[in-house]
Amino acid sequence: MRAEDIIVAPIVTEKSSTELQDGKYTFEVNKKATKIEIANAVEKLFGVKVLKVNTISVKGKEKRMGRTSGMTPDWKKAIVTIDTAPSDKTYLGKGGKEVKVSKKYKDSIDEFMGA
Repeated sequence: MRAEDIIVAPIVTEKSSTELQDGKYTFEVNKKATKIEIANAVEKLFGVKVLKVNTISVKGKEKRMGRTSGMTPDWKKAIVTIDTAPSDKTYLGKGGKEVKVSKKYKDSIDEFMGA
């Protein structure tokens, strides 16, 4: 699956807006997508480092229009936690020398609120 097919739409509610300060973003995602695919799609589309992905399968509700009743579709929600303070990583390389790796990640998703 392509990254554009996995992330369907952002979810903007009062609760999701308050979680933005903690680096948690809420998305509607494809029902068949796994947590690893969701994390890779968010990293590719928005250029951020994903720390954790929580998913929720939301069941459809029964709705009525007069005598006729029907169901809204089932969908899947993902709460993605990103790294708000990306820093350089150091590890021991060949010969015991310290090697520093610097990756350029953004610390927020600017496109989320339409800014």
